[in-house]
Amino acid sequence: MAVLQDILYKVQLKEVYGNTAVEVNDIQIDSRSISKGSVFVAITGEQADGHNFIDKSIESGASVVVCEIMPSNFFENVTYILVENSHEAVAYMAHNFYNEPSTHIKLIGVTGTNGKTTIATLLFKLFSQLGYSCGLISTVQNQIGTTIIPSTHTTPDAISLNALLRKMVDAGCAYVFMEVSSHAIHQHRVTGLHFTGGIFSNITHDHLDYHKTFDEYIKVKKKFFDDLPASSFAISNADDKRGTVMLQNTPAKKYYYSLKTVAEFKGKILENGLTGLQMLVNDKEVHFRLIGEFNAYNLLAVYGAAICLNQKKEEVLTALSLLNGAEGRFDYIISGNLIIGIIDYAHTPDALENVLITIKKLRKGHEQIITVVGCGGDRDKTKRPVMGQTACDLSDRVIFTSDNPRTEDMYQILADMEAGLSSAAKRKFISIPDRREAIKTAVSLANSEDIILIAGKGHEKYQDINGIKFPFDDKAILLEMFKELGK
Repeated sequence: MAVLQDILYKVQLKEVYGNTAVEVNDIQIDSRSISKGSVFVAITGEQADGHNFIDKSIESGASVVVCEIMPSNFFENVTYILVENSHEAVAYMAHNFYNEPSTHIKLIGVTGTNGKTTIATLLFKLFSQLGYSCGLISTVQNQIGTTIIPSTHTTPDAISLNALLRKMVDAGCAYVFMEVSSHAIHQHRVTGLHFTGGIFSNITHDHLDYHKTFDEYIKVKKKFFDDLPASSFAISNADDKRGTVMLQNTPAKKYYYSLKTVAEFKGKILENGLTGLQMLVNDKEVHFRLIGEFNAYNLLAVYGAAICLNQKKEEVLTALSLLNGAEGRFDYIISGNLIIGIIDYAHTPDALENVLITIKKLRKGHEQIITVVGCGGDRDKTKRPVMGQTACDLSDRVIFTSDNPRTEDMYQILADMEAGLSSAAKRKFISIPDRREAIKTAVSLANSEDIILIAGKGHEKYQDINGIKFPFDDKAILLEMFKELGK
């Protein structure tokens, strides 16, 4: 419970009608969750406009309404607050309602197109290994110490996020590592939070269904760093062509990591194989369990953040050398017949290219690379032909299949993937809409020591078809097919 005027701190008020000294029980953006004494914040979402549910929220017990457009009729004993931006307002209100949880912990945000989950997860594991109580907010799962909380979004809405951070503070967490998506930045879900540090991984083609242009996508990511306080640190990938642009206006102290140029956190790959990475990290030779150049970048980002958080270099590298990555990120198994199966979340052209280049480097001879890949429905359509061509360019055999078609026709998604194929690529692929059958076909085509990549879904344990999430686990299906086909 809180007093309304106290939770309005930093909110840009345009007009107030009613009493701001009233006590409120909670803040809601979903009218179905309203109870007596709730604040209802009307936000305009992708699916619905909260302003259409103001009367319903009051009937359910809301005593305060926050909105961008005042309703034409007022209810007695209800306080109405007009704001410029409801998304921004609810973020500040949630932060205040939960007693500013981000100021009581060291909160580290990780943003970029690829690598966010691995970096955040490795930081969580590293600092837990170093003896700290930690929280994790990621695409795969949220975690408070050893307690796992299922994740529904890369970054939760502002109310859920602040409630989760408050639980982490109350549980004694010293550090929280969280993925910060471009949607979350644009929709003000992280507005008002105090970040001790921010990390930029890279930026490539993604989410253009939402941001419309690549320039807008870059600007949204950059805003996260522009808003960091001077007391914080910002770490960026110097080898990404937009790595310096990201930090050019940040008040935070700037650091860079790199495999190719001079940087505070410099790495060099000495050996890259199925047993892991042998690297020089600032002239210290270390073996890591993770595989691939993209993970070398992730490890450097994690190392850099740990040093900025005043951890000892030797302790950090020793602990990092023992860690595995996030579930569904270059997650591999070897069959009895020595076929290598790799499960990876790669769902952008760049991520798919990185994984396949890494796989090609792991080949000892002329083993086949067989790739099973699809594209998500109701998402950026422009990357579909690029994904299809990339898979064919870097694989020997390719099977296009369904990913999470959501409300789209899976056959149309497959047609979009096929549309950009060169004549050479067309000779390499087949389409099998049923994902289970696609994985089975890949296993049947594979011989000893061939490599099967199943891309796009990684850690997900479901397939989203027309609003229903059907149980589906790429790794479990692959293991089943190895057994069923005697591979």
